[in-house]
Amino acid sequence: MKNVIFLMALLLISSFAANAGVDVIVHPSNANAIDADQIKKIFIGKAKSFADGSKALPLTQGDGNAVTSEFNEKVLKKSSSQLKAYWSKLVFTGKGTPPKEASSDAEVLSLVASNPNLIGFVKQGSADSSVKIIQSF
Repeated sequence: MKNVIFLMALLLISSFAANAGVDVIVHPSNANAIDADQIKKIFIGKAKSFADGSKALPLTQGDGNAVTSEFNEKVLKKSSSQLKAYWSKLVFTGKGTPPKEASSDAEVLSLVASNPNLIGFVKQGSADSSVKIIQSF
């Protein structure tokens, strides 16, 4: 009986961890109003700038990262394989370049904090005062 309770508790905890959420972040000086649709457009290459005209440079994390999968599904409404196919087509035709990649939440935080043009995402709860959270999913 103790084993069953332990396994149930473990499954419950892992389900919360799997759906931790995603925070989209920008440099603290970025005063643009950025909604979910604008975020999607920036990350799929259909928008190249923020509302004030400043350059918008998306920063993503590697494919194997759980926060990346969650961002892709919740924000971009695409699976990892759909995104790969999408970017392959754009790169092949010369019509786009995929976002730069960071290796971790810590690297995204550091890069976004040092560049007002970057927009990135981290696991919910990872952001600190060096960046500004503009949306949570």
